[in-house]
Amino acid sequence: MELADIGVTGLATMGRNLARNLARHGYAVAVHNRTESRTQQLVREFGGEGTFLPSQDLARFVASLKRPRRAIIMVKAGPGTDAVIDELAALMEPGDMIVDGGNAYFEDTRRREAALRERGIHFVGTGISGGEEGALNGPSIMPGGSKESWEALGPILQDISAKVDGVPCAVHVGPDGAGHFVKMVHNGIEYSDMQLIAESYDLLRQALGATPAELAGVFREWNQGDLDSYLIEITAEVLDQVDAETGKPFVDVVVDRAEQKGTGRWTVQSALELGVPVTGIAEAVFARALSGHPEQREAARPLLQGPELTGTGGKELVEDVRQALYASKIVAYAQGFDQMAAASKEYGWDLDLGAMATIWRGGCIIRAKFLDRIRAAYDADRALPTLLADPSFAEALNAAQESWRRVVATAVKIGVPTPGFSSALAYYDGLRRDRLPAALVQGLRDYFGAHTYLRVDKEGAYHTDWSGDRAERPAS
Repeated sequence: MELADIGVTGLATMGRNLARNLARHGYAVAVHNRTESRTQQLVREFGGEGTFLPSQDLARFVASLKRPRRAIIMVKAGPGTDAVIDELAALMEPGDMIVDGGNAYFEDTRRREAALRERGIHFVGTGISGGEEGALNGPSIMPGGSKESWEALGPILQDISAKVDGVPCAVHVGPDGAGHFVKMVHNGIEYSDMQLIAESYDLLRQALGATPAELAGVFREWNQGDLDSYLIEITAEVLDQVDAETGKPFVDVVVDRAEQKGTGRWTVQSALELGVPVTGIAEAVFARALSGHPEQREAARPLLQGPELTGTGGKELVEDVRQALYASKIVAYAQGFDQMAAASKEYGWDLDLGAMATIWRGGCIIRAKFLDRIRAAYDADRALPTLLADPSFAEALNAAQESWRRVVATAVKIGVPTPGFSSALAYYDGLRRDRLPAALVQGLRDYFGAHTYLRVDKEGAYHTDWSGDRAERPAS
């Protein structure tokens, strides 16, 4: 019986396209889906693209795989994933590999990897970015798991991944949940990136009275320079789209409620636990949450006053927004890389941050020209404390900061909400300050809770007797 090099179970859009990608690269691919009609449809429609070995059930699916068996799960994250893993593991032997290619929460991946490791089975939590097009034509792939599993699986993943300058956009990220963690942060940065783009569009449309089609031209021009990226490219496409039924701009017939599947929220929750201020990502998540409460906006709109929206600025505002967008984008990526650095230390992953920038240059949603600059920054100093301390990025931010301030001021003046721009600028200003007002916060905490404080001029913790003689004493 012919055996498959690798298998895919779960043949919705992503799983189907990943299986096709593997087959197109010459691998014999075992395919399985709970609903057998999907398996049959894949073979019927795309069987000419390569070798597919369909199976009616998981037992036959596993039996059709070469040893060590390599099975990729492409199912919705959650309890369903655990059910498939349990069923697959019962059919496998030590040395086999289960690859979870869904958007699983990294702590779930750590739990699953530890449990399967005890049984001698490799569990590889793998982030896959690029959507359905990337899955078919070359995604960015972020596998975690053991080094042994990477040795057997890595060449296949690098083969089917996107390539930039001949370099595969797939690398072994690190042990246990590292792959899914990095994919989670990727998605968090994606949230921030899209929010900043949306704020740029909104501010320019409100301030200048520009049409979506006119702004499509602006974004196309921006895509020729430092902002060259996939998201800027498709922004122009979306803004140029006209609704066939009404003749109105597409963006004007779409309900203004942004959905989310949880990865952005997970990023913020993890950052809070790690103590990393990912303010841009958090504001993007909260902006989607605000958009999801139209009943509140409807109730408040007649009562809450704002300034009259009048045309302000021209080409100079367009250039200011471009610079503010680039500067804020740098901050968003810097915060995401800070979070990965903190997690690497917390979980002992030894992440190569320069490599993360490398594999995000192609295939993934946040692919952008300036990722080359991020890679160069970490190549020059792997222990870089923040991207904002890299001389080239600091220079770019310094050059943009006056435009950045004018943009935030203009938005406030005409009443356009820009939480992404504003929080990014506040973060920039916070990093460059010699003294922050946290000293007062510490004094307040000591006053009401005797939480103690540190001094700038001597060692040790201290407490002031605020309700008594107000004498300062060393903390016991």
